[in-house]
Amino acid sequence: MFVTELRFECYADTTITAAEQAINQLLEAWRANGQILGREFAVAFNDGEFKVRLLLPEKNSLSHKFNSAWAKQALLQLTQAKLLTPREKYIGQDINSEVSCIDTPSWQVLYTSYVHMCSPVRNGDNLLPIPLYRLPATFNGDHKRIIKWQTEWQACDELQMAAATQAEFAALTELSTVESDLFRRGWDLRGRIEFLTKIPTYYYLYRVGGNSKQDELDRVCPKCGSANWKLAEPLLDMFQFKCDHCRIVSNISWDYL
Repeated sequence: MFVTELRFECYADTTITAAEQAINQLLEAWRANGQILGREFAVAFNDGEFKVRLLLPEKNSLSHKFNSAWAKQALLQLTQAKLLTPREKYIGQDINSEVSCIDTPSWQVLYTSYVHMCSPVRNGDNLLPIPLYRLPATFNGDHKRIIKWQTEWQACDELQMAAATQAEFAALTELSTVESDLFRRGWDLRGRIEFLTKIPTYYYLYRVGGNSKQDELDRVCPKCGSANWKLAEPLLDMFQFKCDHCRIVSNISWDYL
């Protein structure tokens, strides 16, 4: 991933409020389309211009060809706030993040964790993140629903990893059961992505706990009950289960690895 800086210059008198609303609207549109990563963006004002540093999946993530209708409209609305089209300054590659994948995968997986800011749609051949804007828009012209699902999944993951409150157990249920609202929404999104891309797309079902390693090895697919989903060898060194009928991958409980 890459770090870039945007500069928004004023071409006429404006107000902080008008500029703030216009810039934040643009950033939110880019975020909803997967063109910028993260949740919070510090916009600084100095010497008559606004600056913001952003994390991008690729160097050219802000190219006009990737913009959603919302982003294009937000760019036009900068003029109403008396702001010029932002100038971009490349800062460098982020050494703490993964490289995005633009190759066509043989399969895909919806996978994230609370430490990942990248796209939750991963190339099933190498687990590298696929920029969302390179996929057909899932709903209403962008990928806002995928971003919202990812935010909720990560919130649950952070709660269960902290293991400090009773909320841990409710969060774990959301992450690891096929009856949860989080699974239902994510699995439906998975289906939508598969329909649009024509590429088999799977959902990662988190697994922790259990009674013994043997019980884990004997697990059946929690959605269809198939006992044939256990793999002879782990897939990508982390998935020991894969149900092609239900499009689910999972792991042996982390307690027994």
